[in-house]
Amino acid sequence: MTVILLGCQSAEPVGTVTTDEPDATSTPVTVTPVSAESSIKDSERITPMSTEQLPQTEAEWKARLTPEQFDVLRKHGTERAFTGEYAETKTPGTYRCAGCGEPLFDAATKFDSGTGWPSFYDVIGDEGEHVETQVDSSWFMKRTEVHCRNCEGHLGHVFNDGPAPTGLRYCINSVSLKLEAADDANQ
Repeated sequence: MTVILLGCQSAEPVGTVTTDEPDATSTPVTVTPVSAESSIKDSERITPMSTEQLPQTEAEWKARLTPEQFDVLRKHGTERAFTGEYAETKTPGTYRCAGCGEPLFDAATKFDSGTGWPSFYDVIGDEGEHVETQVDSSWFMKRTEVHCRNCEGHLGHVFNDGPAPTGLRYCINSVSLKLEAADDANQ
């Protein structure tokens, strides 16, 4: 638990803030174990779901996602540091939302932040195109939450202590991602 708080509270929040209520707060972050299971088969080409295809109820999301994915993507949970499938990988490709397949991060922007979570210094496209942010005031601190624009799944947080050229660190839960390796995308 301490590692999570130290790893993610080291910087002030950054990014464009979007919220429906001026003083909205998020629910507290929970810690869950992570498995390497995936709801999308590794051999399948990942295609983003249209908004009409997205699950509409909690039961539909539970049927689509693993319990770990559901806890993070739908309940704003956090996986334990250094346990995620993508924390150490350097495989080239595109990181997509595990909930809907939306392209989020290019592996070329991934870097080792030492926090135990996959970290990226930029998103695919412009902020707001695939990834959106909002204020997260849980755990007695103010951070900027990152979520998928398409399915609104919780991904992690963004901080302003990243490397050049952006100075940003998108600290993302592995379980909220699905890596489409560059070789898989070309098949």
